[in-house]
Order: sequence, then structure tokens, then C-alpha cells
Amino acid sequence: MTATPTEAVEEPVRDRLTDPSRARSALIALLLVFGSTAAVIVTAASASTALQLLGVPDAGWLTTYGLPVVTVIGQISAAIGFGSVVFAAFFVPPQPDGALDAGGYRAMRWAATSMIVWATCALLLIPLSISNVSGSPLSETLSPGNLMTAYGQVAEGRYWMWTALFALGAAIVARMTLRWGWTFLAIILAFLSLMPSALLGHSSSGGDHDLATNSLILHIVAAALWMGGLLVVLAYAFGNGRWRTLALSRYSRVAFWCLFVVGISGVINALVRLSFSDLFTTAYGLVVIGKLVALIVAGGIGAMHRRFTLRELEGVKEPRTSLFVRFAAVELVVFAVAFGFGAGLSRTPPPVLNAANPSPMELKVGYNLDGEPTMARLLFDWRFDLIFGTAAIVAAVVYLRGVYRLRKRGDSWPVGRTVAWLLGCAALLMATSSGFGRYAPTMFSIHMMSHMMLSMLVPVLLVLGGPVTLALRAIPPAGRGNPPGPREWILTGIHSKYSRIMTHPLIVVTLFVGSFYVLYLGGLFDMVVEHHSAHLLMNLHFLVSGYLFYWLVVGIDPAPRQISPLAKLGVVWGSLPFHAFFGVALMMTGTIIAERFYRSLEHPWGYSMDADQRVGGGIAWATGEFPLMLVMLALLIQWNRSDSRAAKRFDRKEDRDDDAELVSYNAMLQQMNTPEPVAATTADAATDAVVEKSGREKSGREKTVLEKSVPGKSVLEKSEAAEDAPPTPSVE
Repeated sequence: MTATPTEAVEEPVRDRLTDPSRARSALIALLLVFGSTAAVIVTAASASTALQLLGVPDAGWLTTYGLPVVTVIGQISAAIGFGSVVFAAFFVPPQPDGALDAGGYRAMRWAATSMIVWATCALLLIPLSISNVSGSPLSETLSPGNLMTAYGQVAEGRYWMWTALFALGAAIVARMTLRWGWTFLAIILAFLSLMPSALLGHSSSGGDHDLATNSLILHIVAAALWMGGLLVVLAYAFGNGRWRTLALSRYSRVAFWCLFVVGISGVINALVRLSFSDLFTTAYGLVVIGKLVALIVAGGIGAMHRRFTLRELEGVKEPRTSLFVRFAAVELVVFAVAFGFGAGLSRTPPPVLNAANPSPMELKVGYNLDGEPTMARLLFDWRFDLIFGTAAIVAAVVYLRGVYRLRKRGDSWPVGRTVAWLLGCAALLMATSSGFGRYAPTMFSIHMMSHMMLSMLVPVLLVLGGPVTLALRAIPPAGRGNPPGPREWILTGIHSKYSRIMTHPLIVVTLFVGSFYVLYLGGLFDMVVEHHSAHLLMNLHFLVSGYLFYWLVVGIDPAPRQISPLAKLGVVWGSLPFHAFFGVALMMTGTIIAERFYRSLEHPWGYSMDADQRVGGGIAWATGEFPLMLVMLALLIQWNRSDSRAAKRFDRKEDRDDDAELVSYNAMLQQMNTPEPVAATTADAATDAVVEKSGREKSGREKTVLEKSVPGKSVLEKSEAAEDAPPTPSVE
């Protein structure tokens, strides 16, 4: 913690605390008014149809219109809060001592307020959702007895409670944050507060809900960052913030990719819910078209806004903001309308709900399987994972771009590292989007195979690719006196105390191996296996824990904690028995893991859960040992190369020093092998002779005394005789 950040001054422009606040208040008012109006209009147009399709009684006008209005207010507040914490972390730099700059400090205060509003709206949506699902008036739902009973039965109520908790946590962290490093915790909590919204509504049920949910996650996050970031950046620019040009430039790049993600994910989500013909013949389709048009208009206005007004602000101390304000106001109004359409859309049932009853497997995992897994189906029966499949492709493209940047400026990059990284991305794509990813939610053995690929194979290949080293070489440094950029952010993350904690060998091994026991043998897998969000979190955990483990033991990138090769071998050897015992325990256990879930899928082929679990245990045992043995081989190779490099450095040093160390070593050996003229009677006498010798070097008398020593006398007696001898005359 530190004192409140001081105002950053740039001759003679200063951050103004009043103008940005007034601009922000006016923009938020526009957002809420237009967003709520759009939500009410859409709800009014589809309310009667929704009640008929859902088959529930009318809960009253307060629930009918209050639900979308509170939803849009909460979503806009969430977008502002999320955009504010991202702004404080990446769009404006901190002060040199790590404290937030005035712009970042103000943005975190805005985030705290916005997240409080988001948490309040989430709490209000609990009784509103229960009233909507049950058809009971809101006054009856608010009764403590009815509310507590229905809360345990209505999933939406629990999701909104989680939203409120995450939003409240983000608000507390944002309010207390004064240093740049804490903004990342606020980003994580704000991001998590958006996730329950993606798991609610039409996307979480019915056929293809895996694609619908993944696309909605991307859609909500990108839209929140796009709109929330725009509002905060504009409010900062209105106040002539010191880094306004930098903030607008960075936001412009982010907004382009947000527009791309919002557009693609929105189209995918709509196509999952309805056919092309339904776009123009159903209320749901018409609202989708309206939302899509609003987003396209917002994107076009944003492009024009950044093309013309960004140039006006560059290098101008007192810019003309009239055109800037008009563009920003119109863009935010269109955004508000799009958010209102989205809130109203959640109250409009899609036509897919009238389709034939889906199978149990389709209801649980989102799709049907044609038959039992064969090698051909595992390799070629693909179903693209929008989260991890997209991440694999993006990671490969970004890495190749970094290699191209190095080669373009004449620097080399090892081909082996590039091959390792691309193979890791391909393995990630295979584990999540091929037949392995398709069958993994329905069979324990295939799930375990995908698990082993994500935690054992993919991280090893990615670590050997050296992405951090590539980034540090490919990304130019910000330079002295300039605001930090991506390269400085990476270095800060590597050298932070949190990274040192997370890369402690005990923590790394516990996360890597201990999580197997907790997840599968501790009963956690039975509790979460039927939730799509749990599968996403498991895959993410497998990747992160595996990457941390292999980064520590075979990583070629700079790491927060360096351990010796012998310690690395110890970590690997210590992990082997625990991993092997886990696989054996799976094969020998008499309890079927997640039996109720797998039985409810009603596989169309003969499926023995007991045999499949034994196969899964064998896969965990066999495939887990093979990568660890490869790691040991890689460690031995690295150890040998380290010794070779040390020998080469020593040879170069000796060449520069004319073998000074070797000559000194040989002289020491020669002195040790030279016999003494008279053997010392005791060790103490020998020690006294050495001391006497060093004290007599300047006078030159030592040689005379030794040559004239009397045979039979000890070294000590000869030294005493030397003391009584007259001094040797000086040459001078």
C-alpha cells in the first residue's frame, strides 16, 4: 500500500479530476437510458409469445419488465467495471515506484463503484429469476420461506449469487488497490463475475449447448471490454489525461479484435439457436438481426472515430473535442441499444425449443455420438472447441509472427523450438477438438486420455518452445523514460514474488500430481462432471499445472526460481511413484467414478463403466510415465549441455589469460611434490616454519638460513637460529 497517487503532470497539461467524472456520468446516463428502453421494447414485443412457449403463468408486470431492465443495468455496470480495471492495468502506465498513476487510480475507483452496482443487480435478479421461472408474483417470491425453498431448486438463483460474490470481491479489491500489481487480481474477479451470465439462459440448455456456451463466453467478455474500455478511455481523454494518446492507441488495437470476436461469436451463437429462415420469421430472429446491426454500426462508428479523432489528439496540447464527443456519444448509444437487445433476447425463447425432444446424451453434453469410439472416429470425427481450439490456433500464429520478426531483423531462432511449439499447439487442438475431445465428456477412458494429453504432452512441448524467451527477444523494449509495454509486463510477471511462490517445487508438484487424487479419488469429479463450465476449468487446470511443472524442471525460459539439475531430477523422481500409484488406484478401485452421470447418457452401444474405468486407469499409468521418462532424458541432455557450455567458457577464459589457472595449479602440485630438506618433527613445527617463511620473504634471509642449517636440528630450531643471525646487508 502507498499514499494516494499524485497527479501526473505533462507541461502544461494536467489530469483534471472533475471533467472526466462529469463526462463519465453523462455517458453512463446515456447508456442506461437507451439500454433500458431497448430492453423494455424487446420484452414488450415478445412477452406474450414467451409465456406461451414456456408454459408458465404471467408473474406480473414487475417481473416481466423488471428482469430485463435490471439485467441491462447490471451488464452495463459490469462492462464499465471490467473495462476500468483493464484500463488501469494496460492502457495507462503506473508511476516509476509501482503506484497507480492518477488515471489508473481514478479508473479503479470507477471500477469499484460499477462492481458494487453489478453485485446489487445480481442480488435483485435472484428473486426476479425465481419469480419468472415459477410464474409467481414477485411479492410472493420475496417471502423468506418461498425464497429459501426456491433458491435451492432454481439454478439461475445460484448463478446470480455467484455473480454477486465475484462482483463484490472485485469491488473490494478495486477500492483498496493503490499499486499496479493488484490490478490483475481485480481483473480476474471482474472476469469471473461475467462467467455466470454466459452459463445462464438458452445457451446452457438443449442441443449444441457446448458451442453456444463457449461462443457466449467469448461474446460477453469481448463486448464488455469493448464498451467498458471505450467509456473509460473517452472519459480519460476528455480530461486531457497525460497518456491520452497512448490510451486511445492501445484501446484502438484491442477494440479491433473485440469487434472481430463479438461478430464471429454472435453469429455462431445465433446459428446454434435457430436456422437461417427463422431469422426473418420469428421474434427471436428479428431481435438477433437488430442486435447484429447495432454492433456493426457501433464498430463502423468506432473505426471512423479512431481514424479521425485519434489523429487530432496526437501531439495537441489543447485538442478540439467537439467532433470527438459526438462520435463517442453516438457509439455508446448504439452500444447501449445492443446491450438492451441482448437483455431482451434472454427473455425471448428461441424457436429451437419447439423442436423434437433431444436425446439424454444431447441434453447432457450438447450432441449425439454415432457409435463407439474407433481409431478413425478419434482422429477424424472433429467438433471444434471455440475456447481451447481457438487458443491453439492463436498461439501458433502469434509464435510464428514472433519468429518472423526475429528473422526479419537478421536474428536466428532455433528450428527445434519452433517445431516443439507448433506440435504443442497441434496436440492441444487434437485433445480438445478432435474425436478425443468429442468423446471425452461421455467416456471416462477417453476423458483420461485427453487429460493426459493436456497435462503431460502439451505442456512439455510448449515449454520446450521457449515462448517467454521469444517474446523478450521479439518485442522491443519501451526505452528509458517511456511507459512500460508488453515486454516490461512479462519481466514484471516473471520477477514478481507471486511467481516465485507459484513455482516453488512443493507447490508445483502438489498442483500437478495432488490434483489427480483430489479430483478423481476425492469425489470432486462426481460432483462437477455434468457441468460444461467444470470441463472448461478442468482443461485449464491441466494445462496450467502441467506448464508450471515442466517450466520448473525442463524449461529453457527465464524462471522466477532456478534450481539445480540435481534438484530437478529429484522433483521428477519424486513425482513418478505418486503418479504411478494414482493409475494403479484407478484400476483397482471398486467404486465407479461418476456412475450416475455416465449411466444417464444411455450410450447407444454396449458400454461397461467398470471396464472403461480400468482402461482409464491403465491409460493414466502408462501414458503418465512415458512423458516423465522423456523429461528425465531431456534433463540429462540439458545437464550435459550445461557442462559443455561451462567447459567452453573455461577454455575461452584460459585462452585470454594464457592458461594462468592451469599454470598456477601445476605450480601448486609441483610444490606439494617437492621434498622438504629436513622432515618436520611435528605438525605445529611445520606450521611455524610456513609462517616464518612468509615473514622473511622481504629480507631475503630465508634462503641463507635454509642452506646453512645444521643437520639433525628441527625446523623450529633452525628458525630460532635464523632469528639470532645478523641481518643480511642490503644491496643498496
